[in-house]
Amino acid sequence: MRDPLAEPSDLIRSVSRALRVLEAVGRAPKGLTVKQIARRCELTVATTYHLVRTLAYEGYVIRREDGTYIVGLEIADRYRELVTAFRGPPVVGETLRRAALDSGYSHFLGRFVGGQVAITAVAEGARSPYLEDLMPGFDEAAHATALGKGMLATLTAEQRFRYLREYGMRPFTSGTLTTVEAFETDLAAGDRRGMQMELGQFRPGVACAAVLVAPDKDIERRVVLACAMPIGELMTSARAVRAKLLTAARTVAEGLTAEQ
Repeated sequence: MRDPLAEPSDLIRSVSRALRVLEAVGRAPKGLTVKQIARRCELTVATTYHLVRTLAYEGYVIRREDGTYIVGLEIADRYRELVTAFRGPPVVGETLRRAALDSGYSHFLGRFVGGQVAITAVAEGARSPYLEDLMPGFDEAAHATALGKGMLATLTAEQRFRYLREYGMRPFTSGTLTTVEAFETDLAAGDRRGMQMELGQFRPGVACAAVLVAPDKDIERRVVLACAMPIGELMTSARAVRAKLLTAARTVAEGLTAEQ
């Protein structure tokens, strides 16, 4: 059987090198010279110069007066396009914004992207603690967030075991679940409750709740809606939070269905 992660036989080396250059520049906010880029990417200076010139012409890197290069605005444009594509039709974004405004809680939409849990849309609420890590992108703390739990709960036990083994169970707080056994018990409680929860497992004093929006045989089409709030508010009003999440989830589901 062919390994999907193996190097393709028709790999275009120049494209691969250009992407390596772009990644190197992106990881250096203070900028890099051509020689520094060449060293980090293990390329010749001549090759690097041609790649950087091309990327600069297309707007993906910018040359500053001191001769260093930083990422260009085209990267931001591609990022916005990616976020828009994953968020779905306008009604989905509007539903998240309305839910955040009505409840005061930040709302998040998540799905699997390339087999990994990802946050695909965010609407911030005034009463929610700011969580800088919960922005569109891969959820590196899926085992510690309600959104991640909601997504992982759609997998089989064997699939979850493989996922947690690959991405680990880092202890973000003293309350983070760090064993598969404890995690499975927690998910089972969430299934009975009809809502996955975490209380201080990702950030001290912060709680999250999540419900399934769209189940699907296709793993990449499964969607979860979550919200974050101070722990005390979830502990005293879990039923009300669940009811509001389910209402918003139905509207999101309708918007996603209409798009198909």
